[in-house]
Amino acid sequence: MPPGPPGIIQGPDSPDYDWAGRPRHVRVRAPGKINASFRVGPLREDGYHSVASTYLAVSLYEEVQATAKPGTPAQDVTVSVSPNSSLAPELLAGIPLDGSNLAVRAAQLVADISENPCGVHLEITKHVPIAGGMGGGSADAAATLVACDALWHAGLSREELSHLGSELGADVPFALLGGAAVGLGVGDKLTAALAPEPMHWVLVQSPLGLSTPVVYGALDTLRKGAEPAAPEQVDPRILAALRAGDAARLAPFLVNDLQSAALHLAPALHHTLQAGRDRGALAVLVSGSGPTVAMLALDAEHAAELAAGLADAGHHALAVQGPVHGAQRIFDA
Repeated sequence: MPPGPPGIIQGPDSPDYDWAGRPRHVRVRAPGKINASFRVGPLREDGYHSVASTYLAVSLYEEVQATAKPGTPAQDVTVSVSPNSSLAPELLAGIPLDGSNLAVRAAQLVADISENPCGVHLEITKHVPIAGGMGGGSADAAATLVACDALWHAGLSREELSHLGSELGADVPFALLGGAAVGLGVGDKLTAALAPEPMHWVLVQSPLGLSTPVVYGALDTLRKGAEPAAPEQVDPRILAALRAGDAARLAPFLVNDLQSAALHLAPALHHTLQAGRDRGALAVLVSGSGPTVAMLALDAEHAAELAAGLADAGHHALAVQGPVHGAQRIFDA
């Protein structure tokens, strides 16, 4: 689904606004991401890895509706999963609904610096694969930051929200920013990249889930001390291809250092990657820590044909495009 204009945001005369003109409900959507390139350095003393990544926000979105609970303390943050979610019920059942959920933690961070917060209920509509290497949980957190800022009139800038997001994980600031970006450090030092024309991709979801820390651990084991130096930049040819909007030019440079570890942990992904090659994808790679596989198509028509062919072969395939906008309010009431 291509990015559309924000939904209608109602005015403060609505009965769904409180006496101070604050909305009682705010809905925000935030995109999942793929990594067009992902280079990983050695394990650092702080337990993280230095990376150099090219992030691309794609048109597969999470939605969070934040509903105020007037008269309750700000610590009263509850969360549920919407029945409108498109993921399998058995996957949704594994989502934590307590303080370990990134969206709950995001709400608490905004509450801590807001003047008049109250309790809030967060309803999450899930579309991005869970533990799929596409930053779905980070998108939930980013959407929650934006929603709670609006709900409580905190008046935070995107830069301030991004700073809060970095406390939750390296992918959260990018879900706020959207578009295309280069990520350095642990992925949180973001620089926007120019990508004026959308690229078209097919995402193939897996019934498996892969833990990001486990995938990084497997990579360290596979390298057995022969780690490369910490990456300091992404390949400039990738950025040139994104600026030109040229998928064929981008294809040879797609790379993911985590792919070998993901394949080691989930060997069935070999067959998924080969299925994309056999059906004419320009390039295929595991997205982030996996197990979602991203396949680059020449254009929208090619992506639709590729997705249909993979679906006929029994794969859960979806055509998307990117870059798209970061977290955006789509409805207030």
